[in-house]
Amino acid sequence: MATRLPHQSRVITLGCRLNLYESEVIQRHLDAAPDASQRIVINTCAVTQEAERQAAQAIRRAKRENPEAEIVVTGCAAQIDPDKFAQMEQVDRVVGNIEKLEASAWSDGEHAAVEIQDIMAAKATAGHLLDGFVEHTRAFVQVQQGCDHRCTFCTIPFGRGNSRSAPIEQVVAQVERLAHNGVQEVVLTGVDLTSYGPDLASMSGLRGAPSAEGGDAADGMALIMDEEL
Repeated sequence: MATRLPHQSRVITLGCRLNLYESEVIQRHLDAAPDASQRIVINTCAVTQEAERQAAQAIRRAKRENPEAEIVVTGCAAQIDPDKFAQMEQVDRVVGNIEKLEASAWSDGEHAAVEIQDIMAAKATAGHLLDGFVEHTRAFVQVQQGCDHRCTFCTIPFGRGNSRSAPIEQVVAQVERLAHNGVQEVVLTGVDLTSYGPDLASMSGLRGAPSAEGGDAADGMALIMDEEL
């Protein structure tokens, strides 16, 4: 299992399994970017005040240990309160939960100090196909994103947006790709897996989905469903 060298651009992941999946997408973008400058990306969580405290702590530590690196903050805490992080002296850029999955956010050239779109306007899940996870033996596949519930004190919808499902064909293609690359265990993850399907014309839920286990590519693979709520 490969690991990142200290001087390379890398992602520090806080929080949920969705963040683990999204951090892997970000890392692939960083690795593909022609710019040789070092970036440290902190992918934050906002589920509790303690999570936000840990995010600020991780930012300060990253800058202290990598004084020449560009510090970029993203994730739910950044999406919900971008100004809070933009005002930290250690932070160079704040990137939203939509933007962080786009290659253009990590390309060369000038970028705004704060790049945040309206998360409630998001209509799709991330469609990236990953070959594996560099620092994890199990793989995480995003099948659902966001939440339509508005529970008291819960900030998740404001960081993740409304519920939206990944097309089942996309999910199967990702699982098969991981299986072909030797992954033995896949976790299907989302914010609220019970909300999967109603926004897709041909699907009512994960339980009724075509199973990747039926194909040769996924023989022997363990599939686990795990949500963040």
